[in-house]
Amino acid sequence: MAAPDGMRAATEAARELKATMRGRVLTAGDEAYDTGLRLWNGAMERRPAVLARCADPADVQAAVRIARAHELPISVRGGGHDWAGRALRDGGLVIDLSRLRQVTVDASKGVACAGGGATSGGLVDAAGPHGLVTATGSVGKVGMAGLTLGGGYGPLDGTFGLALDNLVSADVVLADGRQVTASDTEDADLLWALRGSGGNFGVVTAARYRLHPLASVLAGLLLYPLSDAAAVLNGSSAMLTGAPDELSISAGFLGRPDGPVLFLFPTWSGEPAAGEPLLAELQRLGTPLSAQVGPMPYAGVLGLFDEEVVDGRHYWIETRWLPTMTESAVDVLVAAAGRLTSPFSMLNVKPFHGAAARVPGDATAFALRRDHLLVEILAAWEPVGDPAADGRHVDWARRTDAELSPLALPGGYPNLLAPDAHDRSRLAYGGNATRLLQLQRRYDPDMVFASAVGIASTVQTPLTPRARS
Repeated sequence: MAAPDGMRAATEAARELKATMRGRVLTAGDEAYDTGLRLWNGAMERRPAVLARCADPADVQAAVRIARAHELPISVRGGGHDWAGRALRDGGLVIDLSRLRQVTVDASKGVACAGGGATSGGLVDAAGPHGLVTATGSVGKVGMAGLTLGGGYGPLDGTFGLALDNLVSADVVLADGRQVTASDTEDADLLWALRGSGGNFGVVTAARYRLHPLASVLAGLLLYPLSDAAAVLNGSSAMLTGAPDELSISAGFLGRPDGPVLFLFPTWSGEPAAGEPLLAELQRLGTPLSAQVGPMPYAGVLGLFDEEVVDGRHYWIETRWLPTMTESAVDVLVAAAGRLTSPFSMLNVKPFHGAAARVPGDATAFALRRDHLLVEILAAWEPVGDPAADGRHVDWARRTDAELSPLALPGGYPNLLAPDAHDRSRLAYGGNATRLLQLQRRYDPDMVFASAVGIASTVQTPLTPRARS
């Protein structure tokens, strides 16, 4: 429960916001308040003092200024898919962007403008009728802005780069309430930082993305028994070595009620005739339990894992970067799959190569530009009201992470690291960390947005003595 002074500040802030905003302002006791607290990860339970459902950028500016005037901690909610629940802060003010989901497409310029609350699927759905696409993650429900600010691994990395590599410009509300546009020609330092720094630099109310012609892809899911895992993982990894940019092969394990299965998630974004033999070769690496691969619009790719990312389940995520798929890594992953504690948990290994790996390491805040593999260790379970039962799922994820650690590169993917992984978060930015911290002092010296994913979360003391949130 908030202290009396905090409660008075929140009450006054809510009153001022209601008199200022076009959108809706919610506090505890309002009918829609509890609904507004729901996140993808049902394990995250926090009680903000005020929810500001912003209708436009002016509402966002008002929310920032009023929250700061009353010394309320600020958090930002876009898609609500950050597993650690950083969209909500106890006793704070949530800038909710869920009403800013509009996407407009200028096909002649090859650019889409997505509101700060737009999802990846919403952007892809808007661009698809024009035969255009941009790089996204693998799940359509994820907020596009949050995905982009931290990186944006996905099936089109090899062809078009990360999601952040396709960010052309962004409208940003800064910590002092001003709105600026970051592009290559104005506030270029801010654009550099937004391309990978996380959400520490402000609230993105709109982002513009470069679009690419792509009417359809060859993609799908191949499932294999656990007994085929080592051979299939080694074979698919060998296929990726020196593979064309257009080929992406994610691999991993899915929990099932009758035991885990290995999956391959191939995507070919080139000419279909050139990709068909490669996908056929994948099927011959083992004896598939099922093989559903074929031509589909890119929007179809974003729905393939909908059954694995159900809203409201409890989740815990660990992550590692691997330089390559070694025999030792295969052994760790297969053993981890064999001891899955839930039929909803999964392991996912995503490749990083091609166009994404050819960007210079200092060209964007995202620094790791060598070929590598992103490992997602996702524990997922239905809660039973027993902390000990929950703990065994978390322990599975942590043990797998610890076993991969000696094989891994320094740091880790900022979008998936836990909020207290300070050392790994800093290492993730490599030689870019110093510049990012300097820019942090310029754009948010009081660390107003420090709770978000990004470099500021690695600073355990305020950048200036004026920090209030």
